Amino acid sequence: MKEHLANVLKGFAMGAANVVPGVSGGTIAFITGIYERLIEALKSFDLEAVKLAAGFKFKELWKKVDGGFLAALGGGVILAFASLAKILKWGFSEYPVLIWALFFGLIAASIPSLAKVVTRWRGPAAITFIIGLIIAVSMAFLEPANPNDNVFYLGACGVAAMCSMIIPGLSGSFVLLLMGNYELIMLNAISDFFDGEIGKALPILIPVGIGAVVGLLILSRFLSWLFKTHHDAAVGAITGFVVGSLVIIWPWKTKITETFIKDGETKTKIVGFKDWRLPDLSSSSVWGELLALVVGVVLILAVERFAKKSQKGS
Repeated sequence: MKEHLANVLKGFAMGAANVVPGVSGGTIAFITGIYERLIEALKSFDLEAVKLAAGFKFKELWKKVDGGFLAALGGGVILAFASLAKILKWGFSEYPVLIWALFFGLIAASIPSLAKVVTRWRGPAAITFIIGLIIAVSMAFLEPANPNDNVFYLGACGVAAMCSMIIPGLSGSFVLLLMGNYELIMLNAISDFFDGEIGKALPILIPVGIGAVVGLLILSRFLSWLFKTHHDAAVGAITGFVVGSLVIIWPWKTKITETFIKDGETKTKIVGFKDWRLPDLSSSSVWGELLALVVGVVLILAVERFAKKSQKGS
């Protein structure tokens, strides 16, 4: 029971991270010590699992896919989506820098834990770190597309978002932002679903969900192979992604927005960022933002400590 509760809390933290553009749920999974177990569990959904399901051998299927672990983790993710989508939508509208600062603290504090996983910071690990860093930083300067509710495009969004959600340092929400559909999917459709407007949400969530499952099944197999055969190089790239993502979520920057017409309505989208700057300590609001950053650091240190205790106790 204690282990299941711990996994629900870890899932909640992953779900919370995935709601925020620039933050990766995979990072949370990595620093809480469940990442490779998660990849192996996802990889186990194969032809044998289908045969077990078709033969109604649910007990064997549950054991094969590590069902208790996935159910607890998934429950935490769903709980986070249900409770935080509206809160973060309001937070980004009213106090965007405060929210960015909180998650900047979370991600910055996780980097030492990631780096410790590499046994040798030479050769492949160093090279993949630089490649991951370049990719993550370059994403900050890409121009987002316009929103698009075409069913095939929504499926592609699901594939891309899920792939980035389970790669630490690459944010599924930020990928959706670049693809133009962050607000449509993460804020509107999910909020509508949990508000009971299921008929309005499902045309968006179903193709996204199908795409997400496809992306998950393909990438989990690749990541499982990568961790078994090139562990240090894989973690090096992940660390580069995480360090580079700090550029995207740096709180003190200016959003570049554009307006466009869709369905007869004037809407605004984020097309990039500019004017990265240090916090202005003469501003009273900055001290609250810095406090939020410190809270983020403290939270991640607490999560790491809790994760170590739960691993020892299991």
